[in-house]
Amino acid sequence: MISYNPFWQTLKDKNISTYTLINEYKLSSSTISRLRNNKGISTATINDLCKILNCKVENIIEYIPEEEL
Repeated sequence: MISYNPFWQTLKDKNISTYTLINEYKLSSSTISRLRNNKGISTATINDLCKILNCKVENIIEYIPEEEL
């Protein structure tokens, strides 16, 4: 399973809100909703988030094997 927990920690560490992502960086609210609910997002969106947050992919997503859930 893909988890976006690192994304939320990165936002907190960089002191950036979802409001800022939506209003300043024009990220859609549906993308934020998908992140909140661990739904799939495109690699283009992951790329955009890395660019916005100036971070690596592992600061956005992590893979958790099903057995560990």
